[in-house]
Parts: sequence; C-alpha cells; structure tokens
Amino acid sequence: MTAMTTTPAATGTTRLLIVSASVRPTSAARPVAGWVAGQARARGGFEVAEVDLGELALPFLDEPEYASSGIYTHQHTRDWSAVVDAADAFLFVLPMYNAGFTAPFKNAIDFLYREWEGKPVGLVSYSAGPSGGAPAAEMLRPVLTRIGMLPAERSVAIPGINELVGDPAGGFRAPEGLAQELAGVLDEVAAKAAVTA
Repeated sequence: MTAMTTTPAATGTTRLLIVSASVRPTSAARPVAGWVAGQARARGGFEVAEVDLGELALPFLDEPEYASSGIYTHQHTRDWSAVVDAADAFLFVLPMYNAGFTAPFKNAIDFLYREWEGKPVGLVSYSAGPSGGAPAAEMLRPVLTRIGMLPAERSVAIPGINELVGDPAGGFRAPEGLAQELAGVLDEVAAKAAVTA
C-alpha cells in the first residue's frame, strides 16, 4: 500500500487516491489500477497515491461504534481512516462479480463515514464479459451517494479483461480509446475537486 501524506497538496493539486477494490491475489484490479495511476500522473494536476485492498487486509467490520461516530478502537481502522482522510478525490478500480461489486470493497467503505463525505470519485470497472463491469459500478453509485461522495457522471467500463492482462510483464494492455475515456473521468473528478476545495 502506498500511504498518502497528510501534508497539504501543492496549490492547484488534487490528492487523488486510486483504490484497487479486489482482494484476490490474481486480481486484474492491480495492473488496471497501475495503468490508471500512470494516466493520472501524466495528466498532471494530481498528487497520486494507490491503495490495494488485498494488501490493506481489513477484517470484517469489527468496530463497536458506528462509523459516523468517528470513534475507532482498532489500529487498522485508524490507519485506513488516515489514508482516506488524506485524499481529496478517488478513483475506484473494481471488478464485477455476479453483476455486483465485491464484499471486501463494501466492507472497506463501511469502516468509515466522515472521511468520504463531500469528495469526488470516479469509477473504473471491468469484467471478463461484454458489460465491462458497468452493472457493478451502477450498483455502487447509490452507496457512494449515501455516504456523501460525489460520483462523476462519466465512468469507464473495460470488457474482456482476461485478454488485456496476464502478459509476462504483468501489465495491462489498454484498448484503443480507453485513455481518452479515462481522461474524461479524470477531468470531471478534477473539476468537482476544485469546487469542493
């Protein structure tokens, strides 16, 4: 996990946290998130950090108090809180399992409340099939709205993920036009972050 610093970002820079929202050891979320991070850095205007839910290894929600209280008993919650709190905006890279998003990702969201509020978020979904995980992203939107996040209207859906990852270098081969789609999402996230700053 790449922890974000808690120091203020440079003027005009949005602290963007890219979350790889799968805990499977062979997940495609990692190479996709790495590609997304590279695109965000190349765009400029972002201080980019990444977090991998597999490395974070949160247990099932085990705090005695409601997340909205901000009272955290466990160090793993305080650590996760610090990472999320340091971000101004987010990009979530998520797989689709059975037409939905993953239980570990919902769990990671539910640990916190105030830390998410008022912050913009973009969604990058993927799947082995033709939907590109778009149904999972649409299922996630009401959850994000409920915790006070500001989802970008645009999103990125990547179909046929099995053909795009798994090369010897372990990278992600972005299909033609995907960088432009992501650029639109990044632009929207940056614009929302500028308004809420």
